[in-house]
Amino acid sequence: MLKVKDIAATIEDFAPKMLQESYDNAGLQVGDPDMEVSAALLCLDVTEDVINEAIERHCNLIISHHPLLFKGLKEVTGRTATERIVIKAIKENIAIYSAHTNLDSAWEGVSHEIAHVLDLHNLKVLEPKPGDPSVGLGVIGDVQPTPKIEFLRNIKEAFKVKCLRYSAQCPQLVVRKVAVCGGAGASLIADAIANGADIIVTGDVKYHDFTTFGLDIIIADIGHYESELCTKKIFSKIIREKYPDFVTYFAETETNPIKYM
Repeated sequence: MLKVKDIAATIEDFAPKMLQESYDNAGLQVGDPDMEVSAALLCLDVTEDVINEAIERHCNLIISHHPLLFKGLKEVTGRTATERIVIKAIKENIAIYSAHTNLDSAWEGVSHEIAHVLDLHNLKVLEPKPGDPSVGLGVIGDVQPTPKIEFLRNIKEAFKVKCLRYSAQCPQLVVRKVAVCGGAGASLIADAIANGADIIVTGDVKYHDFTTFGLDIIIADIGHYESELCTKKIFSKIIREKYPDFVTYFAETETNPIKYM
């Protein structure tokens, strides 16, 4: 029977932990690496609803994109949601594993999945890691020339965005080259401009990013959550390619923590 460490190794073959950013904490968050696993629940964030869903669906492994533990816990008393999740995971013998910025930087990782949804081609990494142009944050590629408003509408529909924020002041009328970055990618806007992108699609863009770069490139903020829901699909594909009979489920209880009125 498969063990936690087998699933972890499979994910890390695709997205090595050495690719994660210095601030990150990818890897096994809770549990015994030698524990046998029967099924895995795939999610973006580990919430109390998600761990309850794992119990109900008899999954003893949760695989998330965002790490449950970014920083060390100084106490585990059940005072916070994170502490309660850790306590319940240990009591119920559920392991929790995360692949975060290493999955962002892997070839065919998060930004590539966004690029595929938008039907981009001639892909290359936007901010490659030193010495390896095939890994790094963000992706840039070409698209069939499309009027700006039509392309923005396509983005909104493809990612089920209820409220699309974009730079209204940009004079660009046609989209030919597209930069994308899952999660918070505002730091890559300058790189997108330098690489000739007409638009960058990402999340968590600040007001002053729009005012600073809005005349030079179309900025489309689809939301952090919306841009990374694809991670469940990536995890499923990675695992099923090596272990086709292993049972995985997409979490159905997780919801966007941000609501729109």
